[in-house]
Amino acid sequence: MSNLSNFVHHHFDKPADELGDIEKRVLAKTHARKIISTDVNAALSAESSFGERIADGIARVGGSWSFILAFLAFLAVWTLMNTIGLVANPFDPYPFIFLNLILSMIAAIQAPIIMMSQNRQAERDRFEAAKDYEVNLKAELEVLSLHQKIDMSVLTELTALREDVARLTAALAAKG
Repeated sequence: MSNLSNFVHHHFDKPADELGDIEKRVLAKTHARKIISTDVNAALSAESSFGERIADGIARVGGSWSFILAFLAFLAVWTLMNTIGLVANPFDPYPFIFLNLILSMIAAIQAPIIMMSQNRQAERDRFEAAKDYEVNLKAELEVLSLHQKIDMSVLTELTALREDVARLTAALAAKG
């Protein structure tokens, strides 16, 4: 049995052919002494399309306090202009039907864009969770490997100490 399959059997309590893809990848990286952690933001940014980056930007701006306050100011200006400012000839008199149309169109466009961004965030969360699992599994394997090495070192020292005690006991018995 090779050292790697011995390691797999000892730490995973199952044969190597029953390991999942993630476990196999982590095990191979651990055995090769390679780093497994990655920058999640860089990895996802490299894979995102132009449309996805735009959707994320719109969702980021649309969900900010500056956008909410600016939009409230726009609504206040619109309302004041069409009730007080343009009393003689308002372009959108009360009940502001044109404003309702504009708001409906903005909502119709903004809602799917925000949903796209939320889907990407869920995808990012899943990717991050998988990377966290890989890093945690690798760390656990490294700790177990170090623990095993320390145990072997302690056992070797104990064996040497027992041999020394036996030798000293034999030397004392021979003198006495």
